[in-house]
Amino acid sequence: MKIGCPTEIKPQEFRVGLTPNAAQEAIAHGHEVIVQAGAGVGAGFEDADYTAAGATIIDTAEEIFASADMIVKVKEPQAGERKMLREGQLLFTYLHLAPDLDQTRDLLASGCTAIAYETVTDRNGGLPLLAPMSEVAGRLAPQVGAWTLQKANGGRGVLMGGVPGVGPAKVMVIGGGVVGTHAARIAAGMGADVTVLDRSLPRMRYLDDIYGGTFKTAYASAGNTIELARQADMIIGAVLIPGAAAPKLISRAQLSELKPGAALVDVAIDQGGCFETSKATTHQDPVYEVDGIMHYCVANMPGAVARTSTIALGNATMPFMLALADKGWKQACADDPHLKAGLNVHAGKLTYAAVGDALGIDSITADQAIAG
Repeated sequence: MKIGCPTEIKPQEFRVGLTPNAAQEAIAHGHEVIVQAGAGVGAGFEDADYTAAGATIIDTAEEIFASADMIVKVKEPQAGERKMLREGQLLFTYLHLAPDLDQTRDLLASGCTAIAYETVTDRNGGLPLLAPMSEVAGRLAPQVGAWTLQKANGGRGVLMGGVPGVGPAKVMVIGGGVVGTHAARIAAGMGADVTVLDRSLPRMRYLDDIYGGTFKTAYASAGNTIELARQADMIIGAVLIPGAAAPKLISRAQLSELKPGAALVDVAIDQGGCFETSKATTHQDPVYEVDGIMHYCVANMPGAVARTSTIALGNATMPFMLALADKGWKQACADDPHLKAGLNVHAGKLTYAAVGDALGIDSITADQAIAG
């Protein structure tokens, strides 16, 4: 198989879909790897690193899309990239289709087969290709939230850990999954007073057993959520419904009940965001204000630490990428139900029900796509 890796073109996206190590592994399996010139520079990988691994450097994205059997990326294909996808081509990347009707329509029109990192599962019910980026985003969230809280950036002017005689910032984390747990650990490590909200009693028991001395837990009822939100200096939205649009947990009307200058960090923005007033921002212009509340809603947070993120993502995606290349997507998905769960689009049909439900588009099952 010819595997192509174009340069990411989303604003301030510095990650790259293939590391030189992943390219070397694919080549050792007998595949050809083509990488766009400069694709890895933002993550600290030079073209020479790829050629040393046996890959071929190609000048333009057009050449990559025109000749590759499988396109491996990080972020969802942008409008110009979607026009270059073709029938029968395999796309392996993050998609986040549920809040993105335009992308979904373009992928369906292209006739390509698209497998989304964020819906691939594992035997424990986890999301192994989302987890490394969730870990990065979770650990970044208190860091960027602390910056947002600084008065010069529009925030309340509150120091995360306080100082002797002055209490720490109150941080509320909505969602006790991978993002929320890592966010809570880092926020608590910065000295903040942290509470994690979740609806799963087993998950809260687990968090309390492991981190009981580090942060508190609370049940994520509507009443608890707004009561704790009123007290919070920072609220981190870390709720994920796999493949579906994120639920809106704080409404615009409720912003007036929050502390002026409080910081909302919406890590769920890729799935539409979990605050009603959330809209995607970039690293270049990350923060905006609504009704006196500061919103940090960067849609590719891990791109800020591109080298760490690229290597972590590459470690996770490599086995699946090799399976797709070695067996072809149909056999690879038939052999591995967890990879099959990543199939979102095939030959003009949606193959992931949660996306269809979110967008009002009919879907077929992944099994029907494989059988077809």
